[in-house]
Amino acid sequence: MNQSMTDFRSSLRSVEWLNFFLADVQTGLGPFLAAYLAAGGWNPGRVGYVLTFGAMITVLLQTPAGAVVDAVRRKRALLAAGVGVLVGGAFLLMGRMSSSAVYLSQLLIGGAAPFLAPTVAAITLGVVGAKAFDKQFGINQAFNAAGNVFAAILIAYVSYKLGYRAIFAVAALLAIPTLICLFTVDARQIDYAKARGARPDSEKVQAEGLRVLLRDRSLLFFLFAAFLFHFANAAMLPELGELLTGSNLRTAAPFMSACIIVTQVVIAFSATWIGRLAGTWGRKPLLLVGFAVLPIRGVLYTLTHVTAALIAIQTLDGIANAIFGVVSILVIADLTCGTGRFNLAAGALATAVGTGAALSNAIGGQLIQKAGFSVSFLGLASIASVAVALLWLLVPETLVKADGQPATQSQTKRKEAFAQ
Repeated sequence: MNQSMTDFRSSLRSVEWLNFFLADVQTGLGPFLAAYLAAGGWNPGRVGYVLTFGAMITVLLQTPAGAVVDAVRRKRALLAAGVGVLVGGAFLLMGRMSSSAVYLSQLLIGGAAPFLAPTVAAITLGVVGAKAFDKQFGINQAFNAAGNVFAAILIAYVSYKLGYRAIFAVAALLAIPTLICLFTVDARQIDYAKARGARPDSEKVQAEGLRVLLRDRSLLFFLFAAFLFHFANAAMLPELGELLTGSNLRTAAPFMSACIIVTQVVIAFSATWIGRLAGTWGRKPLLLVGFAVLPIRGVLYTLTHVTAALIAIQTLDGIANAIFGVVSILVIADLTCGTGRFNLAAGALATAVGTGAALSNAIGGQLIQKAGFSVSFLGLASIASVAVALLWLLVPETLVKADGQPATQSQTKRKEAFAQ
């Protein structure tokens, strides 16, 4: 019994540090790319298109990836393969800044992304179960944010000393501790049924397609709200980087690092608390706060170009992303509890998020070229306001009671319909 508890705790620590180091790898291959390309002479339209390409690859694979994560028993091997593909994308970015190399790297990185966060979430759910998922997922997000802060500081230093291409070498090297943490998670601690949101006594994989998701209107409204949130959110930070760095290669990485650090510090210090609060206060009030700060952030970007002030505004980004990052997955877990379709629904959420992010970069880039940065920020803020209204009016509370039963009669009906 004592050995079993020791193994359990050891696996939890490995899961938490897995989130830390995986964030390091992804940070090195994500937010810095826009500033890197802009500093290399790519105009905002071209930057938007390449970011959209990578995002659309991710979007096309997200929901199928969720189904794969539900079905695959060897989840550690699945995640290791995804990390390996990321490393391949990093090596491509270390070479020439040609269109073919950049697009191929985005194909690899975009193709790996759909399997990463869902697999980590599935491993976590498989280890701790549904009852402890709120708290543990908040802790995971705190480690993830701390990893982003560490990576941003490290990348700013490395790029300043060794040049921008060294960023991608750092990202590749950080895959090593990521894989070490992954394979120190005891595979015996990952319950296959729990990892897909099924009852512990359920052995058969339920393999219905997307029509299952269409039966729950509350889920569909939530997915659409998530789509609008990321349509408004995704382009803001890359656009801010383009606005303030221009063609100055030496200031691009430090500025982006500062923005990322502010955002991720807020997430690191608040994610665990948010996970706990979501279990008592409810999902919807927290989500409304997270959604509401986004239009405010977009407007504030148009009022000043002072670097210190703009970095300070990034605290709002931290609040929004901390809440969405934790609570959105808890909503999915609520709506799919006992159905065995947690990862499929989480994949659908990721598809909504990815679609919104892809369109955000493309539309935002075009708005900048045609009307300027202020118009782009205000347009994105308007979309964020629509997301707030949709969430408020059409998405219900999904928190279940302490005894595991739905908190309202409408939740009971939705759960029964979704499980059919």
